[in-house]
Amino acid sequence: MDPSQPGDGALIDTSGAVQKALAVNLNPQQYGSIVEIGAGQETARYFFRAGGAAGTVAKTMSAYDMTFSDAIYGRAPGGRYVSRVRLGRMLDHEYGLLIERLQGRRETDTTFFAYAATVAAQGFKHRQECHGWLGVRIQLTPNGPANDIVLHVRMLDHDARGQQEALGVLGVNLIYGAFNHAGSPEKLIESLADDLSGGAAAGSDRIEIDMIEFSGPAFAECENRLLNLHLIRSWLTRAIMFDPDGHVVQPGEALRRKDVLAVRSNFRPVTRRHEDMFRAGLAAFGGDGEDVLPVAEMTMATVMEDDDHVDYADFLARVDTLTALGYHVLVSDYLRYFRLRAFLRRYTQGRIGIVARLENLQDIFSPEFYADLEGGILEAFGRLFCDQTSMYVYPGRAADGSLVTADNFEPDPAVHHIYRHLQEHGRILALPGTDPTVMDIDWRQVLPALRADAPGWAMQVPPVVTELIRNRGLFGFPRKEAE
Repeated sequence: MDPSQPGDGALIDTSGAVQKALAVNLNPQQYGSIVEIGAGQETARYFFRAGGAAGTVAKTMSAYDMTFSDAIYGRAPGGRYVSRVRLGRMLDHEYGLLIERLQGRRETDTTFFAYAATVAAQGFKHRQECHGWLGVRIQLTPNGPANDIVLHVRMLDHDARGQQEALGVLGVNLIYGAFNHAGSPEKLIESLADDLSGGAAAGSDRIEIDMIEFSGPAFAECENRLLNLHLIRSWLTRAIMFDPDGHVVQPGEALRRKDVLAVRSNFRPVTRRHEDMFRAGLAAFGGDGEDVLPVAEMTMATVMEDDDHVDYADFLARVDTLTALGYHVLVSDYLRYFRLRAFLRRYTQGRIGIVARLENLQDIFSPEFYADLEGGILEAFGRLFCDQTSMYVYPGRAADGSLVTADNFEPDPAVHHIYRHLQEHGRILALPGTDPTVMDIDWRQVLPALRADAPGWAMQVPPVVTELIRNRGLFGFPRKEAE
């Protein structure tokens, strides 16, 4: 059956993928191997169906049996066959074979590539997290150095055939994009969803790409943190994550088997008040420090300017200062807390703690905030507090300057009884042990003081952050010209 024509079980118009595969096949310079584990040879079949694959494909392979796979690529670390480490070994092995066996034996203008995928697609008997690691190692000039593009994908179709089709199209998009859009990584990212969307909007309802990394000489100028932010802006994911070293990390890898404590703010800049929220939150949350992951979370609403613009320098400054304090950083498009909880729960069965500022409670307990939900505020709270999730409320001030905590906060009368119920069952807790000397620090006052280098601003941010701001001129700090 022509994959571009609808038929029994056909789920997507794949004509674009076929044309892309054909374009690669007809370019005599592009030659490589395609190896796929976990969902058949879905990408390879597009190149064969397009015609002319003999000019492009050196080898295809699916090493399904674990013993065979281990013999080729080595034992999977920790027994995890769907992992970035496994993908790296596949790319190393297959690209190495290409160079060893074919470089110097083909036309001098050949540019070699190796595409690899290791995925867990929908099984015959059991439902599971359907995801995978895909990557391409590619020469962009004959005899040139290798460059890598690696990504993590979640498959959102509910049946195996749909997932397989989506993986095949995605693989073609990646290979084609690597050859044709390497000079514009943003365009390459956007092209990954070609022929995978059920509608006219950007992004895809078939896949989610929650991590991508470009490496190699051709991508030396790429800022991977900004390119991952572009995944959200392209509607390819709802959240991205960075580790304390400032590297892009796949959320599932970081959150797996962890208790998670999340603090939401805009961190512009991170202040001693934010630091106190983490310190007091971790103390109240308890548990072994190695098993509790502190996560600084900011929403796209706080990253975007009013004109839908992103100040990239400002965004990177926030990430740099937060990771310098040892926190993981999560950037999400989840405005409501119950969606944040659902995202975290996707990856961990541990406890989830959320530190909220007192001023957040008014929105959280406003029925109007959930007007678009069929079940309204009851649905929202049912989804937020349905398991091992607790909210710790950082104290604030009333208009008269008096202290307000979760214990004496007065919500909308219409939901007062719900609030007290959640309190009584330990779902909403006043955060103990906070530092009253930093409680009134407000970033909206710190930021302009910082930009004017006014006296006293440095006392309101952690010392390591002060040093970074001064040395690198972050957040508009006025750096003095060297004499």
